[in-house]
Amino acid sequence: MKIQTDFLILGTGIAGLSYALKVADYGKVCLLSKSSAEETSTNYAQGGIAAVISALDSYEKHIQDTLIAGDGLCDEEVVRLTISDSTERIKELIAYGAQFDRKKSGEFDLAREGGHSEFRVLHHKDQTGHEIERILLEKIRQHPNITLYENHFAIDIITQHHLGQTVNRRTPDLQCYGAYVLSLNENRIDTFLAKTTMVATGGNGNVYATTTNPVVATGDGVAMVARAKGIVKNMEFIQFHPTSLYHPQEKPSFLISEAVRGAGAKLCNLKGEYFMEKYDSRLELAPRDVVARAIDSEMKITGDDHVFLDCRKISKTTLLQHFPTIYAKCLSIGIDISKDLLPVVPAAHYSCGGIVVDHNACTSILHLYASGECSCTGLHGANRLASNSLLEALVFSHRAYLHAVEAVKTLDICEEVPEWNGEDMVLNEEMILITQSLKEVQTIMSSYVGIVRSDLRLKRAFDRLDIIHRETEELYNRSIHSMQLAELRNIIKVAYLIITLSMERKENRGLHYSINNL
Repeated sequence: MKIQTDFLILGTGIAGLSYALKVADYGKVCLLSKSSAEETSTNYAQGGIAAVISALDSYEKHIQDTLIAGDGLCDEEVVRLTISDSTERIKELIAYGAQFDRKKSGEFDLAREGGHSEFRVLHHKDQTGHEIERILLEKIRQHPNITLYENHFAIDIITQHHLGQTVNRRTPDLQCYGAYVLSLNENRIDTFLAKTTMVATGGNGNVYATTTNPVVATGDGVAMVARAKGIVKNMEFIQFHPTSLYHPQEKPSFLISEAVRGAGAKLCNLKGEYFMEKYDSRLELAPRDVVARAIDSEMKITGDDHVFLDCRKISKTTLLQHFPTIYAKCLSIGIDISKDLLPVVPAAHYSCGGIVVDHNACTSILHLYASGECSCTGLHGANRLASNSLLEALVFSHRAYLHAVEAVKTLDICEEVPEWNGEDMVLNEEMILITQSLKEVQTIMSSYVGIVRSDLRLKRAFDRLDIIHRETEELYNRSIHSMQLAELRNIIKVAYLIITLSMERKENRGLHYSINNL
């Protein structure tokens, strides 16, 4: 089945939704979600969105905080254009109807998180992402030019390769014509042809065994673009959130927002000893890479599986008003954080690298855009400043919209694209082959390519992954398509990128830390 559109969008988080709302006034939009539209990393975002709102703040302060966190690898021009655009993009969200918390005076109740020199994080209690997702989806469902396809999983980006041409990274004028998409309800692969395509597929946390990301975050966009010979970089910079709830039987890991530390919570080991002063003068509000490595160090020293977050000096009123979801979640497993120490452990949280884009969110493949966590804009450098991710998605989806609505005026649908050929796909093997390989990849990545790395660990990870890759490709080339098999293939591709780029980086920078670079 062939479906034609002006704007094809893969992903229904803040990047895909904000872009869809804007381009929909200029043509037909097909908006795809691999699961339900609400199941996105945006929806799980707790802390908030950073922007210059307060009179005490300034763009320059936010810019410098971002540059410092990025450890010298940020693109300063990108940082400046993103931060200087922050206020306008927030005003748009508010105009849509997003409700950010305010003080009794009517002023925004701004929070401060690690690495920030001022209070600048807007939030809706501890469900900021859910509030943003709610209002954007409400607007999406009201727009007559947008067709929302839930349970539609993009398998591959369509390029000249699918027209029978040999394609590599040096191919001039490599173009995107749309995507092959697995309709999960119909169990068939449809051909979505588009004048322009936006990849807004989110992150890749499920490459690791422990992650705060929802189960849909399997690096699909990065893997598809890499296979299509698009440029990807900085994948070695994986941010581990320092504080996820230590509750091993639960996936994804429940996030304990950085804003809790911003409100005064302190980290201690199982002996009750506060330890951050040994590692950084900024204590619990040091950037995430510093705090995560400190926790990792303490766990290695003691041999414990977790540390504690002490929230007991935060008033119960504050906990209930600002962190009701966190309070209720912990209470549900028998922990009253107003009285009890809260067990926490670092978890894979965010990818600072991804699909390389320019200032208009254009990738190295013509007519293909990328925005949100799957992209690499240059904003984050070697380490993302807390609460800059939702802002980045808003800014670059806006810039992509400005570019795309002009581009579609002169573009045509490529009618020569063939439909997906699955005639030789007959194997429908036992699911254990997929699930076991997935567990192996996640264990390899968590054990060898985590917060602290080494040359030996990376080499071992590469060798183990190579075997799983060959087995999976053989299975993929003979099998009837399923989302589970395609996700495994994407996870392996992303894991390969993380490992190889980690091997290439011979310095400790931001989130990449190897004992061989000391």
